[in-house]
Amino acid sequence: MKAKELRQKDDAALKSELLALRKAQFSARMQLATQQLTDTSQLRKLKRDIARIKTIISERASAK
Repeated sequence: MKAKELRQKDDAALKSELLALRKAQFSARMQLATQQLTDTSQLRKLKRDIARIKTIISERASAK
C-alpha cells in the first residue's frame, strides 16, 4: 500500500486498516511457525505497511 493512498484516509479508517494488518501479520506468523506459509515475503510487506500507517498516525497526532 502506498503512503499517498494512506494519507487520503481519515483517522478511523487508518486505525481499522492497522487492526486488519496486525491480524494478518499474526496469521502469517502462525502459518510460518506451522510451515504453511508459502510466500515468506508477505511478512516483510505486512511489517512495512504497519509501519507506514503508524508513521502517518503519529504525524497527524504531532501536527494537532
